[in-house]
Amino acid sequence: MTDIRSLWTSEEATELTGGSSSTNWNVTGVSIDSRTIGPGDLFIPISGPYFDGHNFIESALTKGAVASITSGSTEDFPEGTHLLKVTDTIKALNELGRGGRNRSMARVIAVTGSVGKTGVKEALGRLLSEQGKTSFSLGSFNNHFGVPLSLARLPKNADYGIFELGMNHSGELKQLSQIVRPHVAVITTVDIAHTEFFSSTHDIARAKAEVFTGLQEGGTAILNRDNQYFNLLNSAALSAGAEKVIAFGVHNDAQFKLVEFTLNSEGSSVKVCFDNNIFTYQLSIPGQHWVQNSLAVLAAVYAVGADMTAAARSFVNIKPFKGRGQLHTIPIQGGHFELIDDSYNACPVSVAAAIEVLSRLKPKSLGRRICVLGDMKELGENSTKLHCALANKISDALVDFVFTVGSEMKCMCDQLPNTIKMGHADRSEDLIQPLLDVIKPGDIILVKGSASYQMSKVVDRLLNFKNDLIVSPNDIKEGLYVI
Repeated sequence: MTDIRSLWTSEEATELTGGSSSTNWNVTGVSIDSRTIGPGDLFIPISGPYFDGHNFIESALTKGAVASITSGSTEDFPEGTHLLKVTDTIKALNELGRGGRNRSMARVIAVTGSVGKTGVKEALGRLLSEQGKTSFSLGSFNNHFGVPLSLARLPKNADYGIFELGMNHSGELKQLSQIVRPHVAVITTVDIAHTEFFSSTHDIARAKAEVFTGLQEGGTAILNRDNQYFNLLNSAALSAGAEKVIAFGVHNDAQFKLVEFTLNSEGSSVKVCFDNNIFTYQLSIPGQHWVQNSLAVLAAVYAVGADMTAAARSFVNIKPFKGRGQLHTIPIQGGHFELIDDSYNACPVSVAAAIEVLSRLKPKSLGRRICVLGDMKELGENSTKLHCALANKISDALVDFVFTVGSEMKCMCDQLPNTIKMGHADRSEDLIQPLLDVIKPGDIILVKGSASYQMSKVVDRLLNFKNDLIVSPNDIKEGLYVI
């Protein structure tokens, strides 16, 4: 008898992948990372130019994986080891993803956009989980590995499935959307990001519109009415067969129209009008960008037929996500300091939004506002200009200290007034001690940068703060780390 919790049986996986298995097994999960393998998982080893996942099959099985897919030899494994032999493990992953989508009766939402897509996906996942069995992408699993993996994890009996789709080249979203085949496609916004691979933001908009190519018959597109590329995206959605386009924003033609909002250091109060009905709710994530995100979330909840009133009421329970604006209060000798962990990634729009959040937080006592910023990647020939444009925002936010990683942020510092103290390093870990040396009770520290600069190392160190590493304010040499 098949375990009711079973995600895949050996028979199902064998049929989908065209592989062969000499044993029978049931798995309750799927993983491509042996480091995070869970009991009951099916391990799928992925090979790249610098690694071969097949080297970790034994480790995955030891950690609790029930079975593993392999394109290598099975002779070195003990008899009875649950192995599914295939010709190509990446192809097998894609086939399991397609199989998961094909058998699902869930209402499926695809979320993309230059910024905000992970937050919108997470909020939708948590809000809809209160209304039905919901599956959504973990973290930022939004590429050619993460999307089929997330689909392969989609339970047979899910009511809702939410999938984040990312891209930095033309053509990528078309491929991903045609695997996900959404009933609802959300584009949060189109702005400056990944411009290294596009000649203009207009071309980015056209690439984002590829999300509509997989839209199911009778599907709905959800678009930011305030975005300058709304007309382009609207036309693309209708041309792709969208039955309905729902717009959100402050624009008079937006169906989900922002009536008013009040920002504070911990979130905002929001009033939205839809179909002559007023929805008033509280957000526990600070920043005007999250006001806009919440409109997209409500529109998607409506589009899949879920309860908007219940969703709006539950917004207050959604807190900032790890690496995306989480606020931590960290004890220090004589008091505490606050850390805004926005370290996951960065682009001009998201950095500006993070600085705006910092500006709304008032340091305690003699505390200061401190920015720790890594370069923004993939901005092409305008990279230096876009970095330098942040200088005015930093100055307007009354920031006291700026620590930077990367050559572009160092150039940005040249535009800052000399009233702002500055420090620089080539690696994020080299900023840690200089930062520790200047932290005082009452400080508020924002950490943000592109993922490749590993700004999370700074966050991890601050979260594991040791008081004995802090010097007395009287011992601080203010000019020691000035560029």
